[in-house]
Amino acid sequence: MPVTVVRFNLVAPGAGRAALSARYRTALEMAAYADEHGISTVQTEEHHGAENNWLPSPFAFAGAVFGATRRIAVTVSAVIGPLHDPLRLAEEIAVLDLLSGGRLVTVAGIGYRPEEYALFDVDWNARGRLQDELLETLLKAWSGEEFAYRGRTVRLTPRPFTDPHPLVLVGGSSRAAARRAARLGLPFFPSAHLPELESYYKEKLAAYGTEGWVMMPAAETPLLHIADDPDRTWARYGEHFLHEARTYASWQSGQIRSAVRSAATTVEELRTEGVYRVLTPEECAGAGLDSLVLHPLVGGMPVEEGWRSLRLFAEHVVPRVGG
Repeated sequence: MPVTVVRFNLVAPGAGRAALSARYRTALEMAAYADEHGISTVQTEEHHGAENNWLPSPFAFAGAVFGATRRIAVTVSAVIGPLHDPLRLAEEIAVLDLLSGGRLVTVAGIGYRPEEYALFDVDWNARGRLQDELLETLLKAWSGEEFAYRGRTVRLTPRPFTDPHPLVLVGGSSRAAARRAARLGLPFFPSAHLPELESYYKEKLAAYGTEGWVMMPAAETPLLHIADDPDRTWARYGEHFLHEARTYASWQSGQIRSAVRSAATTVEELRTEGVYRVLTPEECAGAGLDSLVLHPLVGGMPVEEGWRSLRLFAEHVVPRVGG
């Protein structure tokens, strides 16, 4: 049974305040609809200072989703750990965990855009050390006990709902990330299908004497849009998929890579590549994918088309794949 996901990053190139506000409210309505139709997860993420209005505050969005839903999980994939104050983030996650009854999943990464670090005056070269401090602080803070923090003794309240602590995975595509997860006994979420990194993580678990597990993305995890006529959808709305693909590509250089990897420069190339796919309900249900990740508002997609995609997914795909 595949995992069913609805993804939101609220990108809207050139949108004004009223349009952005309407888009945010639509996303909450979509999350409530997804919850009612048995979709398992809302996925969101964090980026800062993007000209296309990329969502910068995933936990605020997650809180709104929890207020609009009763069962669906929210995965923040990923929070850029070193950009956050560790104590404040511990409190934010604890409160969301209490509000949602344990429905929050946080993937903690270190990001791949130096300009985001510059925006918040955080040292890019210190990101590994800062990530270590963040994760260690979260685990200590959620214990409810006093602990040493930057030369003083602190204690945070309230404790989270989830015992022993809210679900936090260490994200990344490097050995350093796998090593960090193993040392802390936290699950590891590679940013791509990287079996060799899973093996390394397990080696380090044995070396540190800790326990953990891997949430490995499948070799194929395309971003989906559902339509009765894919040819028409690509012709009319393909530029929205391409906008997001080109944005991700512009952020990657050298060893810095995001989970979405596309080299396409045209809509035709993007369609051939398969990173983004427009499928009929029948094609989607029979695709044999481990995860079905719907991206209804991709790249500023018109709200009406996003709703068409979501309704087809919820009403004609989810029942066929078992939810």
